[in-house]
Amino acid sequence: MLDLKLIREDPEGVRRALERRRAGGAIDDLRAEQKRAGEAIAEAKRAGEQAPEAIEEMRGVAERVKQMQAEVAQVEERLESAMSALPNLPAESAPEEEEVLREVGEAGRTGRDHLELLGEMVDMDSGARLSGSRFAFLRGPLVMLELAMVRWTFEVLTERGFEPAITPVLVREEALFGTGFLPDTEQQIYELANDELYLSGTSEVALASLHAGEILDPGVLPRRYAGFSSCFRREAGAAGKDTRGIFRVHQFDKVEMFSFVEPDESEGELERLLAIQEELLQALGIPYRVVNIAAWDLGASAAKKYDLEAWMPGQERYREVTSTSNTTDFQARRLGVRYRPAEGASPRFAHTLNGTATTWRTMIAIAENGQRDDGTVEVPEVLHAYGAPPTLTG
Repeated sequence: MLDLKLIREDPEGVRRALERRRAGGAIDDLRAEQKRAGEAIAEAKRAGEQAPEAIEEMRGVAERVKQMQAEVAQVEERLESAMSALPNLPAESAPEEEEVLREVGEAGRTGRDHLELLGEMVDMDSGARLSGSRFAFLRGPLVMLELAMVRWTFEVLTERGFEPAITPVLVREEALFGTGFLPDTEQQIYELANDELYLSGTSEVALASLHAGEILDPGVLPRRYAGFSSCFRREAGAAGKDTRGIFRVHQFDKVEMFSFVEPDESEGELERLLAIQEELLQALGIPYRVVNIAAWDLGASAAKKYDLEAWMPGQERYREVTSTSNTTDFQARRLGVRYRPAEGASPRFAHTLNGTATTWRTMIAIAENGQRDDGTVEVPEVLHAYGAPPTLTG
């Protein structure tokens, strides 16, 4: 899609660019002229005659065709580059400024932060010695908490129609481009230059590419996946309290929800993903609020986005723990994900949506909201059956 702002600011420039794209028609005319000249030369040779004028004319036409082809290729490259930089259009329901839709649970409690509470279970020093700053070892009972949380999350999502998946974390450039992370967030992505691969910052990238280039059969949609993976982010520019503990690190684990739906179902699917996120936080006893993100603050691929911010007693404020976005057909167009509404019908682009289910930040919220006066942490009962310890002691 073209940038409406660009069209308004420079209509003549856009018009000139579009006129240049019509060079293809001129090339076709020249090719026809080239063909006629070739036929004239062949006819002259069959008659035992020379055709110097026709030969010279064909040489001139061939050179002009070559020049125009180069011009068209240059214009198409520039147009593709410009189009790839355009973000998705925000939904009408995306507000001009951030909106807090509701608050759930008892917020306002203060206390120690997760690093104080969990002690050696969050081993930042060993992580730094091994890999550099903002890497961590999770150790002991905290590992069992994470595994229990992931297993419980998959149980909940499977009951709601999501297919579990463990996704690759190394992806090609086209997967990042297809999901809108390139060209947009290059500064946050780890690149393996020798292998032309990138470390993915979310399993959304892999899940979105699961049906790349496919035309899905009628009745297949919706398709819902729950992906577990380690995630890698450079977190360039992060500073201050966010760098303490495991709130903002270079490597963490996450369970991600991802949906492929028909276009008229995507608004409802966004609300469905949000409801599941709220259900998970409520089951864990974490106070939170739902924020409708402003249109100007949306990522490149999102048409609408909700953040769920948990109350963090250690920071004495709400902090984002999960988000969910409707990317409409933005990713599907880039990745070529289409479906047939009915047998024999023309393919249409699907809509895609994503939403975090649980992540390391969820564990931070569990620890800080579950802290007791004696310094121990009460682990939500819902996780006990999946192997989580009833209590954490740092």
